[in-house]
Amino acid sequence: MKNLLVLFTLVLSLAFTTSTNAQKFNDLDRSPMDMATFPTSYKISEKVVRVIYSRPQLKGRSIAQLAPAGEIWRTGANEASEITFYKDVKIAGNDIKAGTYALFTIPGEKEWTIILNSKLNQWGAYTYEKADDVLRVNVNASIAKETLDAFSISFKEEENGVSLVMGWDTTRVTVPVSL
Repeated sequence: MKNLLVLFTLVLSLAFTTSTNAQKFNDLDRSPMDMATFPTSYKISEKVVRVIYSRPQLKGRSIAQLAPAGEIWRTGANEASEITFYKDVKIAGNDIKAGTYALFTIPGEKEWTIILNSKLNQWGAYTYEKADDVLRVNVNASIAKETLDAFSISFKEEENGVSLVMGWDTTRVTVPVSL
């Protein structure tokens, strides 16, 4: 009888212990965080550049609704995207020191303005200040045949360096980076 009482007490205490210590987790983010690096191979640990960004999805909406032309955009969703250069580079011919920068853009029909900003940990573009810009450069936008529902960033190796390529819907924006 004593063993039955001990077993009953143990089972009862386990039942209450697990329910009172249960952890509540937030739902999954609808714009998941992603990362693009160069070199792109995971086997190469010594990177030149890394971009951390969140991937908004069109889901029947247009780029113009989510990233209006002529307006400052966080270049993704949620926090402003951040780009880290592990060594000095040139972007469209402009010297950029190794470091981490917030990556903003101003979308346009035929060209986009690429902005590197020294203020990190910004949510969206709500606290963006032009005075903190390290670089502003215009690059061409093109139209691709393939449609991308989720905003994406990748790197493409070039003869003199690499290009950071942003794609969303049929829009493609290529930013030359000389190493």
